[in-house]
Amino acid sequence: MLKKDIEIDGKLVPFRASATIPRLYRAQFKRDIFKDLLKLERSIQSNDEESSELPIDDLEMFENVAYIMAKHADPKQPGTPEDWLDQFDTFSIYSILPQILDLWNLNTYTESESKKKQDQAAGK
Repeated sequence: MLKKDIEIDGKLVPFRASATIPRLYRAQFKRDIFKDLLKLERSIQSNDEESSELPIDDLEMFENVAYIMAKHADPKQPGTPEDWLDQFDTFSIYSILPQILDLWNLNTYTESESKKKQDQAAGK
């Protein structure tokens, strides 16, 4: 499990990545977070802040991923993505999403390294 505070609209917001996130995301949104994060990563790489041409579906995916990771870090967060987003005036997906992706990728790498060590210890 990894945690990171990310500044959004002048507030430090905690985010958490762990093995629980895919299950929480699937339970709430009926979607695969791995596919959604890959799609978001590709979308953000092919666009820049100037063009601001991300499809609405991608923006909603981003909001849902951010919400689940923030709610996982702090269960006192509002109960819906809409209520969670309502606490902010504005923020740029281009400054927040890369930080969330880094946190997620670091979590995935950490879990992968931990499994390798367990396999080595078990003689696999």
